Amino acid sequence: MKNLVLTPGPVPVPRFVMLEMAKPIIHHRTEEFEEIFYTTTEGLKRIFQTKEEVLILASSGTGAMEAAVSNTLSKGDKALVINSGKFGERWLKICKAFGVEAIEISVEWGHAVDPIEVEKSLSENKDIKAILIQASETSTGVKHPIKEIAAMTRERDDVILIVDGISAVAVFPIEFDNWGIDILIGGSQKAFMLPPGLAFLVLSKKAWEFSKKSNLPKFYFDLEVALKNNLKKTSPWTPAITLVIGLNAVLNYFNDIGLDELYRKHSIMSEATREGFRSIGLEPFAFNNPSTALSAIMSPNNIDAGTIVKKLREQYGIIVAGGQDQAKGKIFRITHMGDVNKGDILVVIDAVENILEDIGFEFEKGLAVRTATEIFK
Repeated sequence: MKNLVLTPGPVPVPRFVMLEMAKPIIHHRTEEFEEIFYTTTEGLKRIFQTKEEVLILASSGTGAMEAAVSNTLSKGDKALVINSGKFGERWLKICKAFGVEAIEISVEWGHAVDPIEVEKSLSENKDIKAILIQASETSTGVKHPIKEIAAMTRERDDVILIVDGISAVAVFPIEFDNWGIDILIGGSQKAFMLPPGLAFLVLSKKAWEFSKKSNLPKFYFDLEVALKNNLKKTSPWTPAITLVIGLNAVLNYFNDIGLDELYRKHSIMSEATREGFRSIGLEPFAFNNPSTALSAIMSPNNIDAGTIVKKLREQYGIIVAGGQDQAKGKIFRITHMGDVNKGDILVVIDAVENILEDIGFEFEKGLAVRTATEIFK
């Protein structure tokens, strides 16, 4: 059976990218690779919407999350953590590992943080050094109001805004320079349509000033060393050569189609998916401000979402993600990132309809597919 991977990371990789990465390996300390590396970092600037240097790490996105903390904060510093899902929890764990005191805003899963709560915490805790937040919480399908929060920190010289944009960069608009974000993180296995293994991050001038005072341990993820090498068109350590070559091909493709078209694709795919399922009584898990990176869909009350995920995999070869922790058994998650088109979305909606019909869920068969089709039209 041919598998169709529709998880929100890793995502399907386009054929043209796989062919590019299948070419014979080259050495990274050569002019040939340096030119590719330079072209790639320049291309990333357009996607991150910045004039600052974008750093490439050979790691998953979590490596960049760790680097963002270890390079800008010191032991005993206070950080405001927006915790609305599994990846908000990861910020808390990173803070704990490095001795950073986390002040938590706990947000109900499926909801976006209220900027008023952020402002309140900043006012009550004058010694907060950083805000740690996701732009798109992949575990719940929620998008947070980054622009509004950035407006609070850009006028404060003593606070930086660190944004996990791993399932947001190249998905919907995030204007690093214009909004005044201080650190923005991306990952290869999301909208960049690559296998896992690369992480990206960009620091503002204010964040680089913070890095000069940081006393947390760092070696492999020392961003000042990475920056010096970036300016020389290379990396301090052995890079993920093949992935960088693939990334260069992806960025050329993005440049050809334009960012607006990329954002539009994700927006239409997410609307068609959510409204398709909503038409037969399956609501999105994101109560407000849904991300366009993926659709987190709630299973009917009497049906375990894990059953839908399992039957999709075993009967149709369609791989989607289930819910995590408190959302386990309640939701299934479908990506709109990567090499996914409207045909893939219609296939998975049709398969879910068949599964629900077999289980005995009462609905108008075919309505979800028709609704999604009309939106695509």
